[in-house]
Amino acid sequence: MIDEILKTPGVLWRAEPHPRFASQPPGASADLCGVKGDPKVAVEDAIARGEIERLLFDPNVAVPDEFDSETNWPQCAKIIGDVRDQSACGCCWAFGSVEAASDRMCIASNATLLFPLSAEDVCFNSNFNGCGGGQINTPWNYIKKNGAVTGGQNKGLGPFGKGFCSAFSLPHCHHHGPQGQDPYPAENTQGCPNQHSPRGPKKCDADATAPHNDFESDKYSFDGSTISAHGEQGIQQAIMAGGPVETAFTVYSDFENYAGGIYHHVSGGMAGGHAVKMVGWGVDGGQKYWKVANSWNPYWGEKGYFRIRRGTNEGGIENQVTASSPDAKWSKKGKSQVVV
Repeated sequence: MIDEILKTPGVLWRAEPHPRFASQPPGASADLCGVKGDPKVAVEDAIARGEIERLLFDPNVAVPDEFDSETNWPQCAKIIGDVRDQSACGCCWAFGSVEAASDRMCIASNATLLFPLSAEDVCFNSNFNGCGGGQINTPWNYIKKNGAVTGGQNKGLGPFGKGFCSAFSLPHCHHHGPQGQDPYPAENTQGCPNQHSPRGPKKCDADATAPHNDFESDKYSFDGSTISAHGEQGIQQAIMAGGPVETAFTVYSDFENYAGGIYHHVSGGMAGGHAVKMVGWGVDGGQKYWKVANSWNPYWGEKGYFRIRRGTNEGGIENQVTASSPDAKWSKKGKSQVVV
């Protein structure tokens, strides 16, 4: 497959064997692609039920050629740049949401609420089999109605370390032990390569510290709408208005070999639907792209990110995005909303 990609004229990205997938046949990422069914249909159905509001495109809003949430909101750069790791578990649908929700909470509160929301809580309390997959509208409903506790990466990895209520419990996994700059353990350590959903947490971790050590009082939610947008300019306006958004797209098996550049499908069959976090866009060599954070750890792709062709709805990535509304007010659940 890599040879085929390299020999195809006009390819905009670099293909290399990745240690996480290289020892398996193409399509090995299928277990990580947990978006079930058609996310476009799921979001449209939620709009029809009144659970999500469609963010309308305003042709009078000027959209720049380049935009990056991390540089546009430097006070929230620490959380926006926090690339997480979903382990060998199909809970991408929850990761995309808690990452975007954490970012938008920080932006809406002007960094008063600067900490990660828990993928462990959202993935396994909103869905009893979170590793088995879900939809991109489910987490936003859960966060809004129930609140999500704080929680960082497994074993305190990442920029926020330990001390939050419910860290992600499943370990990082890949196939050949530590590789290059990636210090993480081998794929055959306990719990890999296939993960089973743990029970959703009901109390904080033993190493949680105040004020994030009481499960019921550590929940954060928003007062406002869940919104959706689609199409290039609609998504750009959604990001500019309030920060990163969650989206879903079809992963083809060649995506597993992505090592940099602007991705577009070249070879291989469908692996599944995958949820990710859109953070911005730009132009490189005349080619427009989206900048997207994956949840396959910061040693994959371009330091955990990938760029994907923009304006052509590559893999359906421009079909629908979801997020809290730009004017949503975030706070501890049941407390006065933070107004900035």
